[in-house]
Amino acid sequence: MIRLAVINGPNLNLLGKREKSIYGILSYNDLVDMIQNYAKSKSIEVEIFQSNSEGEIIDKIHQFGEYVDGFVINAAGLTHTSVAIRDALLGVNKPFIEVHISNIFSREEFRHKSYLSDKAIGVITGLGVYSYIYAIDYFTTYLKGEETF
Repeated sequence: MIRLAVINGPNLNLLGKREKSIYGILSYNDLVDMIQNYAKSKSIEVEIFQSNSEGEIIDKIHQFGEYVDGFVINAAGLTHTSVAIRDALLGVNKPFIEVHISNIFSREEFRHKSYLSDKAIGVITGLGVYSYIYAIDYFTTYLKGEETF
């Protein structure tokens, strides 16, 4: 069975409440339910974690890195600032896909730089909450060595 960890960074707990024109109307709990239901339908075990604290995110990466096969990470604002999250992901030596609900390249210039992208196996940005679903789908082939490209 494939085991994935989904890590969400600062302010994602405010989904459905903040900047709906950018992040949509689904709540964070709706997102979690969607991810869990989709993963279950694909026979994937998924651990989901959100924190507004960089240190807590790093600790969870270390913890999950002991037993998951890969990560789906939306580091949110920390994407553009955190060398420490990058180092944690590299330290556990597991593949990861960087996701963003909004299109970070259509937003402020400072959001165009990611400390994760060059080490991620892929980046999915701007496809709303479906970014998570597409990342899970990709892992179902990637972790089995079945990429078709």
